[in-house]
Amino acid sequence: MNKAGGIAIGGGGGVGSGPTTSAAAAAAQKQKALMVRVETDIANIVDNFTHLVNAARINDTPVRNSQEACTMDMRASRMAQAADSLLKLVSELKQTAIFSGFASLNDHVDQRIGEFTQLAEKTDSLLARVGEEAAASLKELETHYYSSAQRTTQTLET
Repeated sequence: MNKAGGIAIGGGGGVGSGPTTSAAAAAAQKQKALMVRVETDIANIVDNFTHLVNAARINDTPVRNSQEACTMDMRASRMAQAADSLLKLVSELKQTAIFSGFASLNDHVDQRIGEFTQLAEKTDSLLARVGEEAAASLKELETHYYSSAQRTTQTLET
């Protein structure tokens, strides 16, 4: 069995303090506890299966067979308990993944909302500036048009 670990946790590797560091330490501690549970449950299943197979030998004496049947029942029950513990662990890991996934997703959504808000503000200011420049240019063009000699001659001819 692999005792080195398996579930990777990102972050928590720098110098610092505060909520991020404590959260990373708590996550590392939880990971270690979960790995101990996994290793224990798997070791129990393997150990009980080995004893179950060893106890399954058929002997001639009826007393010995009834003792072995009792031992086999006990080992099978222990295997079922260890398997149930692993199923509960898997369920807990799924819930943790779902809820932590929502938390990181919410953080990402909040970050994107901030980025889009800044972009909207920049766009609004750019549009306002373009509108002001267009209004100034239009006013200048109107001034030139109404004061031009061509307009004056066209007005006099009609």
